[in-house]
Amino acid sequence: MPVLALLSALFVVGFEQLVQWRFGATGIVGLLLLTVGVKAKSPAVSSAGAVLLAVLLAGPAL
Repeated sequence: MPVLALLSALFVVGFEQLVQWRFGATGIVGLLLLTVGVKAKSPAVSSAGAVLLAVLLAGPAL
């Protein structure tokens, strides 16, 4: 069981670092809003995080 916890922690930290490297602080805020909203079962907060991440993924309009 400790190996599974270690592997999942490594995955989460690696994913967080990837988001921060690619999208900066705004990406971390969006990911944080999304995870807090899902954990708290709050559709408003999780939707705000999802929209923020979607805007970052879409990038600037041409």
